Amino acid sequence: MAKRGGFPGGMPGNMSNLMKQAQRMQRQMEEGQKELETKEFTAKAGGGAVEVVVTGKKEIVKVTLSEEAVDPDDIETLQDMIIAAANEALRQAEEANNEIMGKMAGGFGGLGGGLPF
Repeated sequence: MAKRGGFPGGMPGNMSNLMKQAQRMQRQMEEGQKELETKEFTAKAGGGAVEVVVTGKKEIVKVTLSEEAVDPDDIETLQDMIIAAANEALRQAEEANNEIMGKMAGGFGGLGGGLPF
């Protein structure tokens, strides 16, 4: 009597290789994510008057303001510079994340033309 489900005699070689490659790729993605989380991304605005540092986890860890950026009569400009620097630093972190994921996804091309479904 044949076993229910699966393949008689175990996984065919192709499927076994596919599973091994997928597991290897998953480990590489996890390592890439861990590496990214340790990186910091810095962006400046207002000619360097405002500097924001974010982590690969997309958390703001530092905001530096030069004295000339702090004008009590023009708070809106300072707010705009902080937002601009923060958004640019976050964009850099996202770009680095996409680069890592793109490299990993490119590895799927070596799995025999993509996934079989």
